[in-house]
Amino acid sequence: MVYWWWLLGVSLCFVLLERIFPARRTQKALRPQIWNDLGYLAFNGHFWAVWTGGVSAGLALSFRSLLPASWFEDAWLGNQHVVIQAVVYLLVSDFLQWNVHRLLHGVPFLWQFHKIHHSAHQMDWAVNFRFHWMELVVYRTLLYLPLALLGGGWQPLFWVAVFATAWGHFNHANVRFRLGPLGYLFNSPSMHLWHHDASDEGGTAKNFGIVFSCWDFLFGTAFWPRERDPGRLGFPSDEEIPTDILRQEIFPVLRRRTP
Repeated sequence: MVYWWWLLGVSLCFVLLERIFPARRTQKALRPQIWNDLGYLAFNGHFWAVWTGGVSAGLALSFRSLLPASWFEDAWLGNQHVVIQAVVYLLVSDFLQWNVHRLLHGVPFLWQFHKIHHSAHQMDWAVNFRFHWMELVVYRTLLYLPLALLGGGWQPLFWVAVFATAWGHFNHANVRFRLGPLGYLFNSPSMHLWHHDASDEGGTAKNFGIVFSCWDFLFGTAFWPRERDPGRLGFPSDEEIPTDILRQEIFPVLRRRTP
């Protein structure tokens, strides 16, 4: 089954979960800008993700062809069971994405694109795919080539992508699930909510984890007051972000031209 069908199935599951186990009961399913974010889901999740994934995989294969065959014949990962390959792919890719996520916040040029994701004032599963197309270019470039060096198969990498998508939906979903002590290993909606905090208390300098929260605890970027949620989501001066997808897509380019 292709990625789009998995994305559609995972999305429908979270639509139901948000109705059954809502964290914020007053938040409506048809919230403001939901159609805007579903547009991002269709474009980023179907067309752009598939296209950039194909290009990145092609470049990775070309890169692998430049290396001696002995590199992959002797590669430890390629000789392991697909489950072990998937676990290694998940750990390595998630740590790489944690670092890329920090770059999106720390590099002013990249932050102009990442602002689109952080302009959401209400959080649900659809916000997971509310991001500028440039982000996928950055992620794919910095992710696929290092993963190609591991010498594993492409099928477990596909399942890791599906799993990461499902967990990204979970992080952004309007659901109340307690992970208990596992919260120090895995990211969760209540922890990730503080990454979208508009104040200086939590905010965009904390909680960069995608699937795993342990990177934030290990490197001192974790912030999680479990007894409460942020007062406001977004970022300071987020009123500068347009409210429709077309203008949001060109906003970073126009913003760069503004003195």
